[in-house]
Amino acid sequence: MTAGLLLVILGGLLEVCSGVSANRGGYPSFTDEIPFKITWPGAEFTLPTSGALYSEDDFVIMTTTEKEKYKCLLPSLTSGDEDDIKEYSGPSPGELLEPLFKRSSCSYRIESYWTYEVCHGKHIRQYHEEKETSQVSISVQEYYLGNMAQKSQSTEAGESFCDRLEDELVPTKNIEGQLTPYYSMEMGNGTPCVLKQNQPRATSVLYVCHPEAKHEILSVAEVTTCEYEVVVLTPLLCAHPKYRFKSSPVNTIFCQALAGSPLRPQRLVQLDKEQEEQLKPPFSSPPESRDEEVSPVREEAFTSTHKPMTVGGQTQVTVGTTHISRLTDDQLIKEFLSGSYCLHGGVGWWKYEFCYGKHVHQYHEDKEQGKNIVVVGSWNADEHIEWAKKNVARSYQLKDDGVQKVKLVSHFYGHGDLCDLTGKPRQVIVKLKCKESESPHAVTVYMLEPQTCQYILGVESPVICRILDTADEHGLLSVSS
Repeated sequence: MTAGLLLVILGGLLEVCSGVSANRGGYPSFTDEIPFKITWPGAEFTLPTSGALYSEDDFVIMTTTEKEKYKCLLPSLTSGDEDDIKEYSGPSPGELLEPLFKRSSCSYRIESYWTYEVCHGKHIRQYHEEKETSQVSISVQEYYLGNMAQKSQSTEAGESFCDRLEDELVPTKNIEGQLTPYYSMEMGNGTPCVLKQNQPRATSVLYVCHPEAKHEILSVAEVTTCEYEVVVLTPLLCAHPKYRFKSSPVNTIFCQALAGSPLRPQRLVQLDKEQEEQLKPPFSSPPESRDEEVSPVREEAFTSTHKPMTVGGQTQVTVGTTHISRLTDDQLIKEFLSGSYCLHGGVGWWKYEFCYGKHVHQYHEDKEQGKNIVVVGSWNADEHIEWAKKNVARSYQLKDDGVQKVKLVSHFYGHGDLCDLTGKPRQVIVKLKCKESESPHAVTVYMLEPQTCQYILGVESPVICRILDTADEHGLLSVSS
């Protein structure tokens, strides 16, 4: 937890802070970039001999609102990885990425309309394929966002020098909330841009270290008119210490209970119990099988392609915001509720398809191997109604004008593909939520897996705002009259 969050939690628990030592052992200030965690050891414990250093003079006496008292030892802040960087004398980042460029490999990102093709060191293409009505032929709409010109020996020598220079000053970018080092490759000479007097399109490809990645495209953004930025996750850069994400070490604060106080504050224990209840998956099962159903996830049994990507030291849910069809709203809602118009989302290896009242699919598309589909859940109205009788299928919020509006509906989809880890079919709870946006056709789809092969699919869009209030007591939606 960061220092800012730590202060918020402690601020709710503590009433008085006193006895602060004058010697603060290396704390310049509390910031949100420095992570901390509090442990509550017994009376006898040994301070760690490596990592952060501690001094008996650096402590704070804390008193909770229940008058419980604790002596909290504060660590000195250390980073611990400077030596690794100083000793590095291996290949430059450009040399580390060279195998990717030499084998002519391409990465793809599929969105609701466009597909993005990054052929590393060669070109970037944005295209959409569509079958002509009643014809076999396929119409392709495409733009080249950048090309890499053939390099001469003198150019390569210049790049080698620049490569070494950039190696000294590694740029960073805020990626999903964390400053992350990257290696940039500029690609120009793309398709002429009408909006910029036919100047060629250009793209910066940012390569980011990720040890479990398979060169996935994390994001594509048009930063200015016809100028793009593509972020690619690759394990190749991880061999260079300057390009690994260096998450700040978690600094432990040891809080010892003083005489007459419990080992941990009573309100903290209560808060932990409340959070455990909130994090329980919303799946209903018979009492006798409940313990078996909610066994902890065996993380080691998953391949990296089943895990959400971790970028910048933060575990992220698999999420993607795209734009759905610009049909008229009434037509779109009717097609969505009939299951004929499906929503898509997700980033990285896996994408998700949600067809209301039909199914939830997880899939990966590959030019060579085709489409690999995993059925996460299938719709059965009777099963959902039985689930809704035991769970909250429709929740409300009170608006400022006093009107009660439906905030969220939840639907149960069972009978997915058999799960290898549990021997049981996959199940998913689909949560449909109204999300206001400047773009009326934006949709965000994300997937969580709180328990093994039991999922939560979140679907948020302004389009959903129009139909939530039609939900009946079981959360089932209809076209409003």
